[in-house]
Amino acid sequence: MSRGLISIVGAGPGDPELITVKALRRLERADVVLYDRLVSDELLDYCPPGTLKIYCGKAPGRHALTQEEIDRLIVDYAKVGHRVVRLKGGDPFVFGRGGEEALAAARAGIEFEVVPGVTSAAGASASAGIPLTHRGTAASFAVVTGSRCGEADTPIRWDLLACGADTLAIYMGVSKLNEISGELIRHGRGPDTPAALIENATTSSERVVTGTLGSIARLAAAMKVSNPAMLIVGDTVGVRDLLYPAELGRQRIV
Repeated sequence: MSRGLISIVGAGPGDPELITVKALRRLERADVVLYDRLVSDELLDYCPPGTLKIYCGKAPGRHALTQEEIDRLIVDYAKVGHRVVRLKGGDPFVFGRGGEEALAAARAGIEFEVVPGVTSAAGASASAGIPLTHRGTAASFAVVTGSRCGEADTPIRWDLLACGADTLAIYMGVSKLNEISGELIRHGRGPDTPAALIENATTSSERVVTGTLGSIARLAAAMKVSNPAMLIVGDTVGVRDLLYPAELGRQRIV
């Protein structure tokens, strides 16, 4: 058989309707799909009968497959001629390790493509009514991972990020909220800076809690916020209060 194709596909931020048309077309022709934990089950219904579906989700401390095993599987199935879809939440190249999978395909000489998806920072913030940029308020934003906070080997440069962008969209930061907020405040971000946590963004179970940089960790504990959740820090969080004034004060701890 001729060698197949590896499609590294972004499924979007949670709502299955936010997947792209191109991504759906890849699923409709897939022989093998390797899908992540945050991918909606509804999307797998677009696969043809007989498609092999392999779960390879990763939760904190619990990985169904290692990244090396995933890389090997997508290459091995493509080598024998299968159309392989690697289906990932959000966008494959934004904290999705899609670059590693593309490199694995390239090293093996397998044809591959990357199908972009709506990244969680953009999807979560828009769904919650929080612009990442807003005229007169924010002209820049940074997308950051919070999962390495406090690790000595490759520390996140909170000193540069604290005041280096108007809005911060922080992935994987729920378990590190005290460290993240403390580092940002220590490096110059005001403790009264508006902040929000968006849990299960764009889905029917979405929940948004707002507070300040100085209070968001206490608020998250009180509200029992859990992953997946996006942390947004910046004055544009205040736009949500204008859009949804009935919620103002209901979830805020100052």
